[in-house]
Amino acid sequence: MSNRLLLVDGHAYAYRAFHAIRSLNAPDGSPTNAIFGFIKMLQKMVGALKPSHVLVLWDAGLAVERSTALPEYKANRAPTPDALEQQFPQIESWLDAAGFPQFSEEGTEADDWIGTYARRAEAEGWTVVIASADKDFLQLVNPRIGILNPNDKSEKIWTDADVVAKTGVEPRQVADWLALVGDSVDNIPGVPGVGPKTAAELLRKYGTIEDLYTRLAEIKSESQRNALTGAADAVKRNQLMVRLQEAKTGGPELESLVPRPAVTQTLRQLYARWGFKSLLAEVGGPLEQGNLF
Repeated sequence: MSNRLLLVDGHAYAYRAFHAIRSLNAPDGSPTNAIFGFIKMLQKMVGALKPSHVLVLWDAGLAVERSTALPEYKANRAPTPDALEQQFPQIESWLDAAGFPQFSEEGTEADDWIGTYARRAEAEGWTVVIASADKDFLQLVNPRIGILNPNDKSEKIWTDADVVAKTGVEPRQVADWLALVGDSVDNIPGVPGVGPKTAAELLRKYGTIEDLYTRLAEIKSESQRNALTGAADAVKRNQLMVRLQEAKTGGPELESLVPRPAVTQTLRQLYARWGFKSLLAEVGGPLEQGNLF
């Protein structure tokens, strides 16, 4: 069997866990809802997918190229809640103790590293599953790269057919589709009056943004033609914004992403400190009081 790499969008799953479990606290009163939810979600994914390799990627800033091209990039996002911010180091501690590789690099976005590792693994003949609901990753889907979308209750791995069903375009056209539509989540404005359906229709007919603009005179709707003409520079910029950087250098080697044996004693200490009785029982708890952090 070929190797299977599970790539996890760390911040996305931590946020998801934080909002899924509204109230959970350690014995000392500190919040633990994101920690517990993240652990349970990753355990479930690993149990179901049985990957040979795993990597959790974390955001560590914004890509300079995107922020330079659009200073308002992601400026609409609310600050991270304090109760979640203080749980990130705890989640990272758990990943280390549980043996799951993780990576971040200052001044880079997890999305680009996920794209890079997906392509690296694909080039080695591996299969890849990307765990994220971010539509940017739809541009990566092919016979070797699939998406596990936590918003999809079927829990299936998305293929190119699912991308077409969701967007109306092929994975290779997703970046152009996003460039036309924009992305309100990332504060990237699209072409006025061009929504997801219209953008898909245009790309099905013309193939690419470049061909669309070459044949702009063929568009019968004057208002649509004028909107595309007026937004030409923005669309070109948007292509830079939404295309993943799939050839970053550095980071851990693929072969090093095999999960390591868990450090059981550390897990026991963490679970006892957080008050996770069910997880503590799984690793042979409880601890004596003198062994607690």
